[in-house]
Amino acid sequence: MMGAYTALTVVGVVAVVAYELLIARTGIFRTRSYWLSMAIVVFFQVLVDGWLTKRSAPVVIYDPDSFSGVRVGFHSPLEDFGFGFALVTLTMVVWDQLGRRSADAGVEDLADDRPGRVRHSSER
Repeated sequence: MMGAYTALTVVGVVAVVAYELLIARTGIFRTRSYWLSMAIVVFFQVLVDGWLTKRSAPVVIYDPDSFSGVRVGFHSPLEDFGFGFALVTLTMVVWDQLGRRSADAGVEDLADDRPGRVRHSSER
């Protein structure tokens, strides 16, 4: 039987991937910057989760009935990586969507409001 944490992780990963591929369609999975970001997230997740769940003196102890029992890295539950993937991916997809909506609505880029910059009459 699948534990609650495992089931929720699977639902989260599937829901986020489906949202990106079927609704948002940002194309984020085809970008190098996304995969580089995920590599950075996984690197630090291995370190932090490893410290939190280390065998010698764990800070966090998972109920064995709540997850698959599969541990990776430094004794981290596999589900933690699925949860991290879903969390970071959804954040990046929504960030991209909001950026596109702002651009479509004609919201000016704040980077162009540097002190001393002179706007021409043809600019907003």
